[in-house]
Amino acid sequence: MRLAKWIGGALAACTLLPGLAAAQNRPDQKAFFDLYKQLVETNTTLSSGSCTQASAQIADRLKAAGYGNADITLFSVPDHPKDGGIVAILPGTDKALKPMLLLGHLDVVEARREDWTRDPFKLIEEDGYLYGRGTVDDKAMSAIWADTLIRLKKTPPRRTIKMALTCGEETTFAFNGAEWLARNKPDLIAAEFVLNEGGGGRLDANGQRELLAVQVGEKAAQNYTFLATNPGGHSSQPVPENAIYELADAVKAVQGYEFPIMLTDTTRAFLTATGQKVGGQLGDAIARLLANPNDKAADAIVSRDKALHATLRTTCVATLLQAGHAENALPQRATANINCRIFPGETVEGTLARLKALAGPKVTVTVNEPIRPTAIPPRLDPKILGPMKTLAARHFPGVPMVPMMSTGATDGIFFQAIGIPVYGAPGLFIDKDMSGIHGLNERVRVASLYDGRDYLYDLVRAYAY
Repeated sequence: MRLAKWIGGALAACTLLPGLAAAQNRPDQKAFFDLYKQLVETNTTLSSGSCTQASAQIADRLKAAGYGNADITLFSVPDHPKDGGIVAILPGTDKALKPMLLLGHLDVVEARREDWTRDPFKLIEEDGYLYGRGTVDDKAMSAIWADTLIRLKKTPPRRTIKMALTCGEETTFAFNGAEWLARNKPDLIAAEFVLNEGGGGRLDANGQRELLAVQVGEKAAQNYTFLATNPGGHSSQPVPENAIYELADAVKAVQGYEFPIMLTDTTRAFLTATGQKVGGQLGDAIARLLANPNDKAADAIVSRDKALHATLRTTCVATLLQAGHAENALPQRATANINCRIFPGETVEGTLARLKALAGPKVTVTVNEPIRPTAIPPRLDPKILGPMKTLAARHFPGVPMVPMMSTGATDGIFFQAIGIPVYGAPGLFIDKDMSGIHGLNERVRVASLYDGRDYLYDLVRAYAY
Protein backbone atom coordinates (compact mmCIF):
# COMPACT_ATOMS: atom_id res chain seq x y z
CA MET A 1 0.00 0.00 0.00
CA ARG A 2 1.33 3.41 -0.95
CA LEU A 3 1.68 6.17 1.64
CA ALA A 4 -0.83 8.26 -0.30
CA LYS A 5 -3.48 5.57 0.20
CA TRP A 6 -2.85 5.58 3.94
CA ILE A 7 -3.18 9.34 4.11
CA GLY A 8 -6.14 9.17 1.74
CA GLY A 9 -8.29 6.60 3.47
CA ALA A 10 -6.78 4.26 6.02
CA LEU A 11 -6.66 6.52 9.05
CA ALA A 12 -9.18 5.35 11.57
CA ALA A 13 -10.14 8.71 13.03
CA CYS A 14 -11.36 11.38 10.61
CA THR A 15 -13.51 14.43 11.25
CA LEU A 16 -15.81 16.32 8.91
CA LEU A 17 -15.28 20.02 8.51
CA PRO A 18 -18.04 22.40 9.48
CA GLY A 19 -20.30 23.50 6.64
CA LEU A 20 -18.28 25.57 4.22
CA ALA A 21 -21.13 27.92 3.59
CA ALA A 22 -21.34 28.93 7.25
CA ALA A 23 -21.02 32.70 7.60
CA GLN A 24 -18.03 34.11 9.47
CA ASN A 25 -19.79 36.67 11.63
CA ARG A 26 -17.45 37.27 14.59
CA PRO A 27 -16.10 40.83 14.62
CA ASP A 28 -12.53 39.58 14.97
CA GLN A 29 -13.01 37.41 11.88
CA LYS A 30 -14.15 40.36 9.83
CA ALA A 31 -11.09 42.39 10.85
CA PHE A 32 -8.83 39.47 9.97
CA PHE A 33 -10.49 39.00 6.59
CA ASP A 34 -9.89 42.64 5.72
CA LEU A 35 -6.19 42.25 6.50
CA TYR A 36 -5.95 38.94 4.62
CA LYS A 37 -7.79 40.31 1.58
CA GLN A 38 -5.52 43.34 1.36
CA LEU A 39 -2.45 41.12 1.60
CA VAL A 40 -3.59 38.68 -1.09
CA GLU A 41 -4.57 41.52 -3.41
CA THR A 42 -1.19 43.20 -3.03
CA ASN A 43 0.99 41.80 -5.81
CA THR A 44 4.25 40.55 -4.29
CA THR A 45 5.73 38.64 -7.23
CA LEU A 46 9.38 39.22 -8.01
CA SER A 47 8.64 40.46 -11.55
CA SER A 48 6.08 43.17 -10.85
CA GLY A 49 5.11 43.20 -7.19
CA SER A 50 6.33 44.79 -3.97
CA CYS A 51 6.84 43.11 -0.60
CA THR A 52 7.87 46.55 0.64
CA GLN A 53 4.35 47.82 -0.03
CA ALA A 54 2.80 44.82 1.72
CA SER A 55 5.10 45.32 4.72
CA ALA A 56 4.14 48.98 4.98
CA GLN A 57 0.44 48.08 4.91
CA ILE A 58 0.91 45.63 7.76
CA ALA A 59 2.92 48.23 9.68
CA ASP A 60 0.02 50.68 9.34
CA ARG A 61 -2.38 48.11 10.79
CA LEU A 62 -0.04 47.37 13.69
CA LYS A 63 0.28 51.09 14.46
CA ALA A 64 -3.48 51.47 14.37
CA ALA A 65 -3.64 48.70 16.99
CA GLY A 66 -1.28 50.60 19.30
CA TYR A 67 2.22 49.54 18.27
CA GLY A 68 4.80 52.33 18.30
CA ASN A 69 7.63 53.01 15.91
CA ALA A 70 10.06 51.37 18.33
CA ASP A 71 8.10 48.12 18.05
CA ILE A 72 8.28 47.94 14.26
CA THR A 73 11.27 47.59 11.95
CA LEU A 74 10.76 47.96 8.22
CA PHE A 75 13.83 46.89 6.26
CA SER A 76 15.12 46.65 2.70
CA VAL A 77 18.39 47.18 0.85
CA PRO A 78 19.11 49.85 -1.78
CA ASP A 79 19.55 47.43 -4.68
CA HIS A 80 16.29 45.62 -3.87
CA PRO A 81 13.92 48.39 -2.77
CA LYS A 82 10.75 46.38 -3.46
CA ASP A 83 11.86 43.26 -1.56
CA GLY A 84 11.49 44.71 1.93
CA GLY A 85 10.13 43.03 5.02
CA ILE A 86 8.90 43.78 8.52
CA VAL A 87 9.82 42.75 12.05
CA ALA A 88 7.38 43.57 14.85
CA ILE A 89 7.78 42.93 18.57
CA LEU A 90 5.19 42.57 21.34
CA PRO A 91 7.25 42.83 24.56
CA GLY A 92 6.66 40.28 27.30
CA THR A 93 6.51 40.90 31.03
CA ASP A 94 8.78 37.99 32.08
CA LYS A 95 12.34 38.74 31.01
CA ALA A 96 13.43 35.25 32.11
CA LEU A 97 11.46 33.77 29.19
CA LYS A 98 13.23 33.90 25.85
CA PRO A 99 11.18 35.34 22.97
CA MET A 100 9.35 33.29 20.36
CA LEU A 101 9.37 34.23 16.68
CA LEU A 102 6.53 33.96 14.17
CA LEU A 103 7.98 33.66 10.66
CA GLY A 104 6.22 34.05 7.31
CA HIS A 105 7.04 35.16 3.79
CA LEU A 106 5.18 37.78 1.80
CA ASP A 107 6.45 36.99 -1.69
CA VAL A 108 4.50 34.65 -3.96
CA VAL A 109 5.17 32.57 -7.06
CA GLU A 110 4.49 34.26 -10.40
CA ALA A 111 0.89 34.11 -11.66
CA ARG A 112 -0.21 35.13 -15.16
CA ARG A 113 -3.76 36.40 -15.54
CA GLU A 114 -4.17 34.71 -18.93
CA ASP A 115 -3.45 31.31 -17.38
CA TRP A 116 -5.79 31.60 -14.39
CA THR A 117 -9.55 31.12 -14.41
CA ARG A 118 -9.85 34.13 -12.08
CA ASP A 119 -7.70 37.19 -11.47
CA PRO A 120 -4.85 35.83 -9.29
CA PHE A 121 -4.58 39.13 -7.43
CA LYS A 122 -8.26 39.52 -6.66
CA LEU A 123 -9.53 37.53 -3.66
CA ILE A 124 -12.60 35.72 -4.92
CA GLU A 125 -14.94 33.56 -2.82
CA GLU A 126 -16.63 30.78 -4.75
CA ASP A 127 -18.23 27.47 -3.66
CA GLY A 128 -16.74 27.58 -0.18
CA TYR A 129 -13.24 28.48 -1.37
CA LEU A 130 -11.14 31.63 -1.48
CA TYR A 131 -9.11 31.88 -4.68
CA GLY A 132 -5.98 33.94 -5.33
CA ARG A 133 -2.21 33.70 -5.48
CA GLY A 134 -0.88 33.36 -1.96
CA THR A 135 -4.20 32.39 -0.38
CA VAL A 136 -2.21 29.55 1.17
CA ASP A 137 1.50 30.04 0.42
CA ASP A 138 2.25 31.99 2.49
CA LYS A 139 -0.16 34.84 2.96
CA ALA A 140 -2.57 32.78 5.05
CA MET A 141 0.02 32.24 7.77
CA SER A 142 1.53 35.71 7.37
CA ALA A 143 -1.90 37.32 7.78
CA ILE A 144 -2.65 35.11 10.79
CA TRP A 145 0.62 36.11 12.48
CA ALA A 146 -0.01 39.83 11.91
CA ASP A 147 -3.62 39.47 13.03
CA THR A 148 -2.48 37.60 16.15
CA LEU A 149 -0.15 40.43 17.16
CA ILE A 150 -2.99 42.90 16.67
CA ARG A 151 -5.40 40.86 18.80
CA LEU A 152 -2.86 40.35 21.60
CA LYS A 153 -1.73 43.98 21.84
CA LYS A 154 -4.15 44.87 24.66
CA THR A 155 -3.01 41.98 26.87
CA PRO A 156 0.77 41.88 27.37
CA PRO A 157 2.17 38.33 27.19
CA ARG A 158 4.64 36.83 29.63
CA ARG A 159 6.90 35.80 26.74
CA THR A 160 7.98 38.37 24.15
CA ILE A 161 6.45 37.62 20.75
CA LYS A 162 8.36 38.61 17.64
CA MET A 163 7.14 38.46 14.06
CA ALA A 164 9.24 38.51 10.88
CA LEU A 165 7.51 38.68 7.50
CA THR A 166 10.07 38.61 4.71
CA CYS A 167 10.53 38.48 0.96
CA GLY A 168 12.57 36.23 -1.30
CA GLU A 169 11.56 32.76 -0.15
CA GLU A 170 10.09 31.70 -3.48
CA THR A 171 12.90 32.72 -5.82
CA THR A 172 16.49 31.51 -5.62
CA PHE A 173 18.17 34.70 -6.84
CA ALA A 174 15.95 37.23 -5.11
CA PHE A 175 17.02 39.23 -2.08
CA ASN A 176 16.14 36.94 0.81
CA GLY A 177 14.95 38.87 3.84
CA ALA A 178 15.17 35.93 6.24
CA GLU A 179 18.81 35.32 5.33
CA TRP A 180 19.55 39.06 5.59
CA LEU A 181 18.04 39.24 9.09
CA ALA A 182 19.94 36.17 10.28
CA ARG A 183 23.23 37.62 9.03
CA ASN A 184 22.76 41.32 9.77
CA LYS A 185 20.19 41.61 12.57
CA PRO A 186 20.50 38.44 14.67
CA ASP A 187 19.69 40.28 17.88
CA LEU A 188 16.49 41.66 16.39
CA ILE A 189 15.13 38.18 15.61
CA ALA A 190 16.80 36.26 18.46
CA ALA A 191 14.35 33.74 19.90
CA GLU A 192 14.09 30.44 21.73
CA PHE A 193 12.20 28.92 18.80
CA VAL A 194 10.45 29.83 15.56
CA LEU A 195 6.99 28.90 14.29
CA ASN A 196 7.00 28.79 10.51
CA GLU A 197 5.23 27.34 7.47
CA GLY A 198 5.87 23.73 6.49
CA GLY A 199 3.42 21.95 8.74
CA GLY A 200 -0.33 21.87 8.30
CA GLY A 201 -3.12 19.43 7.63
CA ARG A 202 -4.58 17.45 4.74
CA LEU A 203 -8.20 17.04 3.65
CA ASP A 204 -9.72 14.41 1.41
CA ALA A 205 -12.07 15.15 -1.50
CA ASN A 206 -15.06 15.10 0.85
CA GLY A 207 -13.62 17.67 3.24
CA GLN A 208 -12.57 15.18 5.88
CA ARG A 209 -9.57 16.02 8.02
CA GLU A 210 -7.12 13.17 7.58
CA LEU A 211 -3.85 14.18 9.14
CA LEU A 212 -1.99 16.95 10.94
CA ALA A 213 1.76 17.30 10.53
CA VAL A 214 4.33 19.40 12.34
CA GLN A 215 7.51 20.00 10.38
CA VAL A 216 10.54 19.21 12.49
CA GLY A 217 13.49 19.67 10.16
CA GLU A 218 13.95 20.08 6.44
CA LYS A 219 16.42 19.39 3.70
CA ALA A 220 18.74 22.02 2.24
CA ALA A 221 18.12 22.86 -1.42
CA GLN A 222 21.30 23.31 -3.45
CA ASN A 223 21.99 23.54 -7.17
CA TYR A 224 25.13 22.33 -8.94
CA THR A 225 26.32 22.76 -12.54
CA PHE A 226 27.77 19.99 -14.68
CA LEU A 227 29.91 21.34 -17.54
CA ALA A 228 31.47 19.46 -20.44
CA THR A 229 33.58 21.28 -23.04
CA ASN A 230 35.24 20.23 -26.32
CA PRO A 231 36.94 22.05 -29.23
CA GLY A 232 33.96 21.21 -31.43
CA GLY A 233 34.18 21.10 -35.21
CA HIS A 234 32.16 20.27 -38.28
CA SER A 235 29.32 17.80 -37.67
CA SER A 236 30.14 15.97 -40.91
CA GLN A 237 33.25 14.55 -39.25
CA PRO A 238 32.23 13.40 -35.77
CA VAL A 239 34.80 12.33 -33.19
CA PRO A 240 34.45 10.30 -29.97
CA GLU A 241 35.01 13.38 -27.78
CA ASN A 242 31.58 15.01 -27.69
CA ALA A 243 30.45 17.38 -24.94
CA ILE A 244 26.83 16.22 -25.16
CA TYR A 245 27.73 12.55 -24.80
CA GLU A 246 30.11 13.25 -21.94
CA LEU A 247 27.49 15.30 -20.14
CA ALA A 248 24.85 12.64 -20.80
CA ASP A 249 27.08 9.96 -19.26
CA ALA A 250 27.53 12.12 -16.15
CA VAL A 251 23.80 12.83 -15.85
CA LYS A 252 23.00 9.14 -16.25
CA ALA A 253 25.46 8.36 -13.46
CA VAL A 254 23.51 10.70 -11.17
CA GLN A 255 20.26 9.05 -12.22
CA GLY A 256 21.57 5.64 -11.29
CA TYR A 257 23.02 6.61 -7.92
CA GLU A 258 21.23 6.27 -4.59
CA PHE A 259 22.58 8.27 -1.69
CA PRO A 260 22.82 6.23 1.52
CA ILE A 261 19.87 6.07 3.90
CA MET A 262 20.03 8.45 6.84
CA LEU A 263 17.67 8.87 9.77
CA THR A 264 16.88 11.60 12.28
CA ASP A 265 14.68 11.38 15.36
CA THR A 266 11.95 13.04 13.31
CA THR A 267 12.11 10.65 10.36
CA ARG A 268 12.31 7.65 12.69
CA ALA A 269 9.13 8.79 14.43
CA PHE A 270 7.41 9.51 11.11
CA LEU A 271 8.41 6.19 9.56
CA THR A 272 7.43 4.28 12.68
CA ALA A 273 3.96 5.84 12.64
CA THR A 274 3.67 5.23 8.90
CA GLY A 275 4.67 1.60 9.17
CA GLN A 276 2.22 0.93 11.95
CA LYS A 277 -0.64 2.49 10.01
CA VAL A 278 -0.07 0.97 6.58
CA GLY A 279 0.88 -2.56 7.70
CA GLY A 280 1.33 -5.26 5.09
CA GLN A 281 4.41 -5.53 2.93
CA LEU A 282 5.21 -1.82 3.14
CA GLY A 283 4.81 -1.74 6.92
CA ASP A 284 7.07 -4.78 7.27
CA ALA A 285 9.67 -3.22 4.95
CA ILE A 286 9.67 0.03 6.93
CA ALA A 287 10.22 -1.89 10.18
CA ARG A 288 13.09 -3.82 8.62
CA LEU A 289 14.66 -0.66 7.26
CA LEU A 290 14.47 1.09 10.64
CA ALA A 291 16.22 -1.89 12.19
CA ASN A 292 18.82 -2.09 9.41
CA PRO A 293 19.22 0.88 7.03
CA ASN A 294 21.45 -1.29 4.82
CA ASP A 295 18.60 -3.70 3.99
CA LYS A 296 18.52 -3.21 0.21
CA ALA A 297 15.43 -5.35 -0.33
CA ALA A 298 13.45 -3.36 2.22
CA ASP A 299 14.73 -0.10 0.72
CA ALA A 300 13.50 -1.17 -2.72
CA ILE A 301 9.98 -1.71 -1.37
CA VAL A 302 9.79 1.48 0.69
CA SER A 303 11.31 3.62 -2.07
CA ARG A 304 8.52 2.75 -4.50
CA ASP A 305 6.75 5.63 -2.75
CA LYS A 306 8.45 8.80 -3.95
CA ALA A 307 7.71 10.69 -0.73
CA LEU A 308 9.21 7.96 1.44
CA HIS A 309 12.17 7.61 -0.92
CA ALA A 310 12.93 11.32 -0.56
CA THR A 311 12.47 11.15 3.22
CA LEU A 312 15.22 8.53 3.53
CA ARG A 313 18.15 10.23 1.83
CA THR A 314 19.73 13.08 -0.06
CA THR A 315 18.37 13.26 -3.60
CA CYS A 316 19.87 14.86 -6.71
CA VAL A 317 18.11 15.21 -10.06
CA ALA A 318 18.82 16.89 -13.39
CA THR A 319 16.41 19.78 -13.98
CA LEU A 320 17.90 21.88 -16.82
CA LEU A 321 20.00 21.08 -19.90
CA GLN A 322 21.71 23.33 -22.45
CA ALA A 323 24.09 22.19 -25.18
CA GLY A 324 25.54 23.05 -28.56
CA HIS A 325 25.71 26.23 -30.61
CA ALA A 326 24.65 25.15 -34.11
CA GLU A 327 22.75 22.26 -35.63
CA ASN A 328 25.60 21.47 -38.02
CA ALA A 329 28.47 21.75 -35.54
CA LEU A 330 29.94 19.48 -32.92
CA PRO A 331 29.04 20.85 -29.47
CA GLN A 332 31.67 22.94 -27.77
CA ARG A 333 29.77 23.18 -24.52
CA ALA A 334 27.06 21.26 -22.66
CA THR A 335 25.70 22.05 -19.20
CA ALA A 336 23.18 20.57 -16.81
CA ASN A 337 21.69 21.87 -13.60
CA ILE A 338 21.57 19.26 -10.87
CA ASN A 339 19.12 20.12 -8.09
CA CYS A 340 19.92 18.42 -4.79
CA ARG A 341 17.90 18.22 -1.60
CA ILE A 342 20.51 17.53 1.05
CA PHE A 343 19.61 15.52 4.14
CA PRO A 344 20.04 17.27 7.52
CA GLY A 345 23.62 17.05 8.72
CA GLU A 346 25.04 16.46 5.24
CA THR A 347 27.02 19.34 3.71
CA VAL A 348 27.08 21.13 0.38
CA GLU A 349 30.80 20.26 0.06
CA GLY A 350 30.24 16.57 0.80
CA THR A 351 27.53 16.38 -1.84
CA LEU A 352 29.82 18.17 -4.28
CA ALA A 353 32.49 15.54 -3.72
CA ARG A 354 30.03 12.75 -4.46
CA LEU A 355 28.78 14.46 -7.64
CA LYS A 356 32.35 14.96 -8.86
CA ALA A 357 33.03 11.26 -8.41
CA LEU A 358 29.86 10.39 -10.34
CA ALA A 359 30.53 12.86 -13.16
CA GLY A 360 34.04 11.64 -13.84
CA PRO A 361 37.14 13.53 -15.03
CA LYS A 362 35.68 14.88 -18.28
CA VAL A 363 32.93 16.91 -16.62
CA THR A 364 33.49 19.86 -14.29
CA VAL A 365 31.13 20.13 -11.31
CA THR A 366 30.64 23.42 -9.44
CA VAL A 367 28.35 24.70 -6.71
CA ASN A 368 25.86 27.35 -7.79
CA GLU A 369 25.24 30.50 -5.82
CA PRO A 370 23.50 31.01 -3.49
CA ILE A 371 24.93 28.36 -1.18
CA ARG A 372 22.44 27.20 1.44
CA PRO A 373 23.45 26.46 5.04
CA THR A 374 23.73 22.91 6.30
CA ALA A 375 20.30 21.73 7.44
CA ILE A 376 20.18 21.22 11.21
CA PRO A 377 17.24 19.18 12.52
CA PRO A 378 15.59 20.54 15.67
CA ARG A 379 14.76 18.27 18.59
CA LEU A 380 11.39 16.63 19.10
CA ASP A 381 10.99 18.99 22.03
CA PRO A 382 7.95 18.20 24.21
CA LYS A 383 7.81 21.86 25.27
CA ILE A 384 7.04 22.71 21.64
CA LEU A 385 5.15 19.64 20.46
CA GLY A 386 3.10 19.22 23.66
CA PRO A 387 0.96 22.38 23.24
CA MET A 388 0.50 21.58 19.54
CA LYS A 389 -0.94 18.16 20.34
CA THR A 390 -3.08 19.36 23.24
CA LEU A 391 -4.68 22.12 21.19
CA ALA A 392 -5.07 19.87 18.15
CA ALA A 393 -7.09 17.44 20.25
CA ARG A 394 -9.42 20.30 21.15
CA HIS A 395 -9.65 22.01 17.76
CA PHE A 396 -9.47 18.90 15.56
CA PRO A 397 -10.61 15.96 17.72
CA GLY A 398 -9.65 12.53 16.50
CA VAL A 399 -7.16 13.74 13.88
CA PRO A 400 -3.68 12.22 14.35
CA MET A 401 -0.63 14.50 14.37
CA VAL A 402 2.79 13.26 13.28
CA PRO A 403 6.23 14.88 13.07
CA MET A 404 7.69 15.05 9.60
CA MET A 405 10.82 16.26 7.85
CA SER A 406 10.13 18.36 4.79
CA THR A 407 11.78 17.12 1.62
CA GLY A 408 11.55 20.68 0.36
CA ALA A 409 13.00 23.83 1.86
CA THR A 410 11.83 26.96 3.67
CA ASP A 411 13.46 30.09 5.03
CA GLY A 412 13.66 28.35 8.39
CA ILE A 413 17.06 26.98 7.41
CA PHE A 414 18.64 30.43 7.88
CA PHE A 415 17.43 30.63 11.48
CA GLN A 416 18.52 27.08 12.22
CA ALA A 417 21.98 28.06 10.99
CA ILE A 418 22.30 30.62 13.83
CA GLY A 419 21.03 28.22 16.47
CA ILE A 420 17.29 28.90 16.55
CA PRO A 421 15.16 25.74 16.15
CA VAL A 422 12.33 26.09 13.64
CA TYR A 423 9.03 24.19 13.66
CA GLY A 424 6.47 24.15 10.87
CA ALA A 425 3.23 24.69 12.73
CA PRO A 426 0.14 22.56 12.02
CA GLY A 427 -3.36 23.96 11.78
CA LEU A 428 -4.07 25.03 8.19
CA PHE A 429 -5.73 22.21 6.25
CA ILE A 430 -5.38 22.04 2.46
CA ASP A 431 -6.81 19.78 -0.20
CA LYS A 432 -5.07 16.61 -1.26
CA ASP A 433 -3.92 18.16 -4.56
CA MET A 434 -2.02 20.84 -2.62
CA SER A 435 -4.75 23.40 -3.31
CA GLY A 436 -3.00 24.83 -6.37
CA ILE A 437 0.06 26.00 -4.41
CA HIS A 438 2.71 27.18 -6.93
CA GLY A 439 0.26 26.29 -9.69
CA LEU A 440 -2.96 27.58 -11.19
CA ASN A 441 -6.02 28.75 -9.24
CA GLU A 442 -4.49 28.53 -5.76
CA ARG A 443 -7.24 28.27 -3.16
CA VAL A 444 -8.13 27.60 0.46
CA ARG A 445 -11.40 26.46 1.96
CA VAL A 446 -13.06 29.27 3.89
CA ALA A 447 -13.63 27.04 6.89
CA SER A 448 -10.02 25.82 6.84
CA LEU A 449 -8.71 29.38 6.90
CA TYR A 450 -10.77 30.44 9.90
CA ASP A 451 -10.30 27.17 11.79
CA GLY A 452 -6.55 27.36 11.21
CA ARG A 453 -6.50 30.94 12.39
CA ASP A 454 -8.23 29.98 15.65
CA TYR A 455 -5.81 27.11 16.24
CA LEU A 456 -2.68 29.15 15.57
CA TYR A 457 -3.91 32.03 17.73
CA ASP A 458 -4.48 29.67 20.64
CA LEU A 459 -1.09 28.05 19.98
CA VAL A 460 0.73 31.37 20.28
CA ARG A 461 -1.15 32.08 23.49
CA ALA A 462 -0.20 28.67 24.87
CA TYR A 463 3.50 29.47 24.49
CA ALA A 464 3.39 33.13 25.46
CA TYR A 465 0.80 33.51 28.26
